[in-house]
Amino acid sequence: MNNFQSRGILRERERERERERVNRRLKVFSFQNILKAYYQCRKRKRKTVNAAKFELDFEKHLLILEQELMNHTYNPGQSICFVVTKPKPREVFAADFRDRIIHHLLVSYLEPIWEKKFIHHSYSCRLNKGAHYAINDLKKSLKKVSQNFSQPSYYLQIDISAFFMSIKKDILFKIIKKYIKNPEILWLTEKIIFQDPTKNFYYKGDPTLFSLIPSHKSLFKTPEYQGLPIGNLTSQFFANVYLNELDQFAKHQLKIGYYLRYVDDIVILHQNPKQLKVWHKHLDIFLKKNLKLHFHPKKTILKSIYCGINFVGFIVKTRYSLIRRKNVGNLKRKLWEFNHKSIPENNEIFEEQLQEILSVINSYYGQFKHANTFNLRKSIYQNHFIILKSYFEPADENFNYFRVKSR
Repeated sequence: MNNFQSRGILRERERERERERVNRRLKVFSFQNILKAYYQCRKRKRKTVNAAKFELDFEKHLLILEQELMNHTYNPGQSICFVVTKPKPREVFAADFRDRIIHHLLVSYLEPIWEKKFIHHSYSCRLNKGAHYAINDLKKSLKKVSQNFSQPSYYLQIDISAFFMSIKKDILFKIIKKYIKNPEILWLTEKIIFQDPTKNFYYKGDPTLFSLIPSHKSLFKTPEYQGLPIGNLTSQFFANVYLNELDQFAKHQLKIGYYLRYVDDIVILHQNPKQLKVWHKHLDIFLKKNLKLHFHPKKTILKSIYCGINFVGFIVKTRYSLIRRKNVGNLKRKLWEFNHKSIPENNEIFEEQLQEILSVINSYYGQFKHANTFNLRKSIYQNHFIILKSYFEPADENFNYFRVKSR
């Protein structure tokens, strides 16, 4: 074979590799996949200004996104930075609407792969694995570990210090690379993980609120290549991916029978408190060595299960559960604000406001009904709805939720 023939074979192989790369991109970054991600994204964001602007000519915008992904020229845009004060001050970096579409596209690819790897008792940002599911699982576990509440049993509750701000991006990407081989997905994953929102953002809201954020809980103060922005779908998903390493160690190496995790809030049950202390030590060593994280020293609790467990907004007792006072206080405060709101003259705007208020109320009552709170639900309606009684009525005799009165 002469040099001319060799060069021809090499060129043909290179063209074949290029065709394969294009086919992979066409499969992952197809317009149909981006369109599906767009519809998922706009479900809860349709009323925002950015979403409304995008929707005016969404096909054109999606075609541009498709081209950027195909050419590997996509870069995340400007984020919105603001502070929320409830339930406690948090710094939020909200991605632009077009970037949120890409987040949904990426998670829709990664999620089915990791759902097979996640343990049963990890919750949050998983389909049908929210707070209520976690509470029901905790109740079942309490019953089992105590042999139907006939034996002394204990719980260890541990929390990770400044979790989102402490995630190491290189470790996170390394974990994902263990299971994902598609170069197109790896390229996009790397692009999103290593984006630094503090380099391209604008402030929104009261700037004085940023003084409420401790330095160890701000992306502005974290080292380079560390920390994920609170407020993005990908951050919530990546948090589960990161701590899945700890979950696997707990279940398969330490053989912990009753281990539940909601984001970074972990509850472990056992009849012997000494065993809980041993597990705590091993988990702490693994966390520091492999994930470079630390348990919060002031949020470690070891008590009898009969004292009640404060978990995902509920106080879980052995035979019943209650709502935390903070959550009840938040609803009462919102009801006071609603009752003192001025009524708009425009009837259409007024009806829209009523629906928004009803949505908030039913969201709280939807949580309350998962605890033993009939008297509480009734009392709040009788004593705190005040003017709102003119517009809303209980949908059933148990005060499970409300509906707008016919007028």
